[in-house]
Amino acid sequence: MRARTMVNVAVAACVALVACACGPEQTKGDGGAKPSQPSASTSARTEAPPATPSASARTEKPTAASTGEQPSPRTKEGAIRRYEQYLHALGQEDIGTVCEVAGPAAKQAEDQGFGPCTSTFTVVFQMISPAQKKALRTATVDPRRVVVHTPGKIDVPVEAIRSSVTFTEEELGDSTLEYLRNDWYITD
Repeated sequence: MRARTMVNVAVAACVALVACACGPEQTKGDGGAKPSQPSASTSARTEAPPATPSASARTEKPTAASTGEQPSPRTKEGAIRRYEQYLHALGQEDIGTVCEVAGPAAKQAEDQGFGPCTSTFTVVFQMISPAQKKALRTATVDPRRVVVHTPGKIDVPVEAIRSSVTFTEEELGDSTLEYLRNDWYITD
């Protein structure tokens, strides 16, 4: 279900970008930005430049070891912690972390004709309101609402997300996480 949500969001975002002429709203320039993608490459970056190389260099999802973080344990609590990391990254527009955690689901969307994760989520970031971004930075997950299918596969329904803003299925969607390569990843 998550891949469908991502696809729907990406389609809507692409339509919005075309309708808005893709770039006059640019607020900050980046000397390293590509002129052909000014809106997508600059608006998602609000952090220091070191995030740029990791975001542009990632074509495959990195392992926890390559990001300097410890892998999450293969437990419900580990999956929740990893999903909260993803939610916080969405709120901070941290494309590297978002594409790491959502790598398998993003790959499915790319295989269905959408761009790579970095391009797709740059568009998604533009669709999240400032209030929603702020809420995502501190969002948590209610463990009682998480559905465990197997020790390596869980579902996090959108209703499990606790934040100052309520998110709908269309805005954030339900997510399936699976334990792959010693960590939790969003697969659908």
